[in-house]
Amino acid sequence: MSYKVFAALYDQLMQEAPYDEWLAYVKRQLDSDSLAGKAVMDVGCGTGELLVRLALEGARVTGVDLSAEMLAIANEKCEKTGVQVTLLEQSMTELAGDESYDVITIFCDSLNYLERESDVQATFEGVYSRLKPGGLLLFDVHSIHKIEEGYIGQTFADDEGEIAYIWTAFPGEYPASVEHELTFFIEDRSPYYIKKEELHKQRTFAISQYEAWLTAAGFTVKRITADFTEASPHERSERIFFCAKK
Repeated sequence: MSYKVFAALYDQLMQEAPYDEWLAYVKRQLDSDSLAGKAVMDVGCGTGELLVRLALEGARVTGVDLSAEMLAIANEKCEKTGVQVTLLEQSMTELAGDESYDVITIFCDSLNYLERESDVQATFEGVYSRLKPGGLLLFDVHSIHKIEEGYIGQTFADDEGEIAYIWTAFPGEYPASVEHELTFFIEDRSPYYIKKEELHKQRTFAISQYEAWLTAAGFTVKRITADFTEASPHERSERIFFCAKK
């Protein structure tokens, strides 16, 4: 999977992403209006939109992402905003370092990019080892309903003027998995466009499976909710949130 094109276009394509709602979710799980002094690691931090928000709330923030291109944009964004964060190019399955955290987040369905069960388990185990006693792992994933009915077989397209894209979703090789074929048309010198293509693969699992893996890693599952609400998931929920405590 390549993010070289996607990273450069990510913020423009994700203008309506609910970063403020992810921040509000974190605060609700901590039962606090203030993140001042909290050590927070954001895994799959992308271009740093949530990083900046966490840092502005007073948290001591570390961002982790596999994509050097994403991290470069995040670094530039943090410098412009005047916030200090630590950025690490790492796989979520192999979190390295010595610092312990009060909260570790994995949002925007980043965990769904792990297709192998063993990688999800390794991620939970690695996160557990990096949390302080009583620390929280907060993450969201696509529901099976979202993968199978919201994505597979669908085609999405948009024309932003300088950027146009076609996004087609096909069944993946695993149960409840999807392959996103993305074709971008990027304006070069009008009326000419450059065509770029990327393939992104995602997989999800049953809620009970995530619970079992969290428990096996040593976590206590505190809450499972859906779609940025405090309500329990139902059969048509699209985004499932987990709050697990060390």
